[in-house]
Amino acid sequence: MFVPCDRGGGSAAPDFKGFTLLMPAVSVGNVGQLAIDLVISTLDMTKVGYFYTDCLVPMVGNNPYATAEENSTELSINAEVYSLPSKKLVVLQIRSPFIKNKYRPFCETLLSWVKSSKCARVVLLSSSHAYQRDDEQLLGTPLRYLLTPDLEKAVGGHMKELNWKEMERVAAYPGISDTEKVLHIPGGGITKLLFTESCSEGIQMAVLLKFCSEGDNIPDAFVLVNYLNEWLQLIKSEVSTSNNSTDPSSQWKIPSSWRLLFGNGLPPALF
Repeated sequence: MFVPCDRGGGSAAPDFKGFTLLMPAVSVGNVGQLAIDLVISTLDMTKVGYFYTDCLVPMVGNNPYATAEENSTELSINAEVYSLPSKKLVVLQIRSPFIKNKYRPFCETLLSWVKSSKCARVVLLSSSHAYQRDDEQLLGTPLRYLLTPDLEKAVGGHMKELNWKEMERVAAYPGISDTEKVLHIPGGGITKLLFTESCSEGIQMAVLLKFCSEGDNIPDAFVLVNYLNEWLQLIKSEVSTSNNSTDPSSQWKIPSSWRLLFGNGLPPALF
């Protein structure tokens, strides 16, 4: 349920008619969440509310996008909503993992909100285990996309113009039969369930994902958010004059919270 910032409680169905909802899957390397951080920080998006759910591990912390001492003490929770009306963009950032067996209730609540808030489409940023790719997926780019049938009609041609690669279906019974193909996104969290439910309910959804491994996933986040930007043109690409190539780190504003991405340094008192 959506709770606006300007109300102490209760719920409301905000009118985001025609907006694109951008959100992460809590997936391997937290790449989608990091990419969402870059979008919110760079576009200086305004927090408009919270997504109240019992499907996520509860958490509270300071403002991850603080720019000064005055706003550094603002509290943030596990699921918050940001908006940028000038670009018809609404973002749901998720900051904690899902509680066991709560994937489906979350997806049902989310898609219900998408319908009631009149969002035009949903873009899910995700990731998948690099080590579980099949032979075909080892070739070329580590980026993939998926479109629900309803969105395929609208933007499928544009994706082909961008030379994007659609996520491959893999054999349901490898080594036994290659005729039955299924969608397989290991490490993708809610990605597959949310995508298949959106297909069933006629919701326009795109999944953009990157194959990656756990570790320092900041470079993966830059790659994924640039992939998103190729399509949605959220910011103008800055081209380096030295080699005529795009420098991802120069395009996006890194949020202040990333200073603590790997925890604090070792206390000098230990030595």
